[in-house]
Amino acid sequence: MTFPITKPTLLLDEQKCKANIRRMAEKAKRSNVEFRPHFKTHQSLEIGSWFRSEGVTKITVSSVDMAWYFARGGWTDITIAFPVNILEIEAIDKLAASVTLNVLLEAPDTTQLLDAKLKHTVNAFIKINIGNNRAGLEPDKVEDISAVIEQISRSRHIAFKGFLGHAGNSYACRNKEEILKVHTASTSQLLELKDHFKDDYPNLLLSVGDTPTCSVAEDFSMVDEIRPGVFVFFDAIMLNITCCTQRDIATTIACPIVAIHKEKNEIIIYGGRVHFASDIFTQSNGSQIFGYIVENSDNGWGNLCDGVFVKKISQEHGMITAPKEFIESVSVGDLIKVIPNHICTAANLFTHYTTLDGKRISRFRF
Repeated sequence: MTFPITKPTLLLDEQKCKANIRRMAEKAKRSNVEFRPHFKTHQSLEIGSWFRSEGVTKITVSSVDMAWYFARGGWTDITIAFPVNILEIEAIDKLAASVTLNVLLEAPDTTQLLDAKLKHTVNAFIKINIGNNRAGLEPDKVEDISAVIEQISRSRHIAFKGFLGHAGNSYACRNKEEILKVHTASTSQLLELKDHFKDDYPNLLLSVGDTPTCSVAEDFSMVDEIRPGVFVFFDAIMLNITCCTQRDIATTIACPIVAIHKEKNEIIIYGGRVHFASDIFTQSNGSQIFGYIVENSDNGWGNLCDGVFVKKISQEHGMITAPKEFIESVSVGDLIKVIPNHICTAANLFTHYTTLDGKRISRFRF
């Protein structure tokens, strides 16, 4: 690289990122489904423009503020994939005046409160728990789901759109076969719901969107749209569960070496919890890691360094364990490039990306 790096820096390989976007867009086209990518991973207007080049016109975000950021950037069809926070109804209503806005509902009370205060129409997906066990109605609780739909049908400013789910349990898989089982199970639950309600709502949509299943599965013709997000960069967890390869990793964090403890086979880097976040990945041998180390290169980064990973972090410090050969090959002041475990939370800690030619790409900040 021809530009200096003096502190933890979020590096972006623009070509790898664009290739990831292109592959997912082409997969959606093959299945004839809407590609509504989740922008919470990159949170950047410039990176968002790379999606436009692949024909994307509809997006997903994770907050009202993020929806406003992308609306100001010209995006006009936005899903907020987070249950409605009734304290933000005024902001939701103002946003709905200028864009096609889809929100998530899972309770009749929220639906009633939302409709009472809206002046502009919003579309609503009902959030279904298809395996993530984080939010959403249980797919077998048809009476509860019917109650929300009935409340929507009585509303003045809310239009029922369909069912939305996130199979986040795919992140716990360890191979492609397990990921495909999650894909089959999660989509089957939504298809059963659609079959139950199709007579009254023949045009209801099914929306799914986790990166592991969207990356590994090939056929999505049974649903109407996909919403993956992490795939734009990928990360150490995605690499571990085999839904991407090393050559797909589009971001690393470059960290300076500040100390080397040869007697402990340890390297101390400037790069810790405020740069990687706190996501932990447990390897098959039981060891916990906070990120993998890749070969340094003037053109970015190379393959994984065998047996080298971030094993411990504090606020600013990162502790890397490495074999003797690797320890002997580096010096204080060198840069270590780390693939973080979870790129969404890691990227959120930086104000911008730095491309391999030194260009700064800004991102949304709360």
